[in-house]
Amino acid sequence: MQAEDDVTMTRTGPGTRCGALMRRYWQPVALSEELAPERPLVASRLLGEDLVVFRNPDHTLGLLQRACAHRAADLAYGRLEDGGVRCHFHGWLFAPDGRCLEVPAEPVGSPFASKVRIGAYPVRERNGILWGYLGPGTPPELPSLDCFAAPDAYTFAFKGYLDCNWLQALEVGIDPVHASYLHRFETDDDVEASYGLQFRGVSLGSDMPMTKILREYGRPEIINSRTDYGQRIVALRVLDGVGQDGSAAHVRITHQVFPHGITIPLSPTMSITQWHVPIDDVSCYWYAMFTSLDEPVDRATMRRQRVEAVTLPDYKPVRNRANGYGFDPREQRMLTYTGLGPDINVHDQMAVEGQGRIHDRTRERLARSDRAIITYRRMLLEAIAAVAEGGSPEILLRDTGDVDSRGPIPLDAIGPTEEWQQVWGEAIAAQRAASPWAKDLTAALPTGPAGGVGEVETDEP
Repeated sequence: MQAEDDVTMTRTGPGTRCGALMRRYWQPVALSEELAPERPLVASRLLGEDLVVFRNPDHTLGLLQRACAHRAADLAYGRLEDGGVRCHFHGWLFAPDGRCLEVPAEPVGSPFASKVRIGAYPVRERNGILWGYLGPGTPPELPSLDCFAAPDAYTFAFKGYLDCNWLQALEVGIDPVHASYLHRFETDDDVEASYGLQFRGVSLGSDMPMTKILREYGRPEIINSRTDYGQRIVALRVLDGVGQDGSAAHVRITHQVFPHGITIPLSPTMSITQWHVPIDDVSCYWYAMFTSLDEPVDRATMRRQRVEAVTLPDYKPVRNRANGYGFDPREQRMLTYTGLGPDINVHDQMAVEGQGRIHDRTRERLARSDRAIITYRRMLLEAIAAVAEGGSPEILLRDTGDVDSRGPIPLDAIGPTEEWQQVWGEAIAAQRAASPWAKDLTAALPTGPAGGVGEVETDEP
């Protein structure tokens, strides 16, 4: 990796080349739960810009620059009233579209307010996340993904803070091999108690815990291919260990949703779509949307599992650099590969924050197992260059109603080694046919095994 390319990919603030690319896409700015009824206004920092997002009593939404146009007072402490945000310093009132509605200290009848505006951006709400568009021109529609197509009751959204650059946070999500090491458990939990927990349940078509598979098969074959939404990544583990004859294989299919999202399986009927959103160059949030195919999500359980691990209102992890992530050397010897407890978010956090706040990729030695990361970096640099030259990134999903859902469909399953695409393609189609909300969404089927792996990438170090 050339140093210049590394800088180009990681810097996303105003005026940067990657920042210009990111602004062509909708970005998560807050969770819906943050706009609590008592005070539905919160500060948000996104792509190096300080913003406030709010909900009026009539449920209209606003996303404004955080500094008042008068003398830069902090609108995060403003008064939410009269259809907008009123600055606490001198009472200037700003509408959701950035217009100044009142400057109460000026003479009665003064036209001064009509001459004042502050930065404002379009904002939408979908399934527990508020989205902002910071780019030029008319914003595209939110893409036709399963997590947006599903009814609200079938989804759950949460987020967490990472003290590092957004790109290293994303790259751990498109690295299938790390799960066999970073997330290795030396014992297998009761799968009946695995609801809402990643890598704890069973794979589709088997009663074998995922923990056992990842622990015993740490050398998967990686097959990745570019798609119109990003990248499909297949990790194929042939089960040829003790008591196995190689006739069955574990197939895990994940997806990189350009520019900074991933879609991964949580269980046979639930997926996670996660975005790695730059706060600035040295910190980011991951926003996750869990989507269930078969039944409404138990939000109370899933939130309880996660909220205990963070502080509020900033969603910063309790385990962090300052306390050594709660590392326990005895646990590392006996129970987990990392010694950091059972929460895999902590494992990922320690791994990516340990690379430094902005990872220096010129020092890397990439291997064959990093093929998806190599492909993604090339895609990212190509898209950045296209925008810098005045064009549009090739992967810009401008979906309309004629695309019922792109999926993309992830998979964690065990099936015949030689027939994995056909068998599990049929299994996925049957699962979706039984779903109360996805049964008629057939456009997504090619994103799973039924569509094959497409043109396989050959990117290698």
